[in-house]
Amino acid sequence: MTSTTGPVCPHCGWPDGAEPFQVVSCHTTAVGSTVWTRCGCGSLQVRVTDACGTRIVSRSRPPLSESSPAWQ
Repeated sequence: MTSTTGPVCPHCGWPDGAEPFQVVSCHTTAVGSTVWTRCGCGSLQVRVTDACGTRIVSRSRPPLSESSPAWQ
């Protein structure tokens, strides 16, 4: 999904630069920090903050809904 304001979640369209829906955990590293967040759609994201800024380096799919079979 594209946006005129920058990258967005490919699952729900929430802007990557916006505040995350939920912070799951935060860890200090030698060069900055790693923050695990959950998007409003439920996908997990790993955000790295260092001298280059903050960026999402990994993202999962949202969880399957209760009504949707796992094979779809």
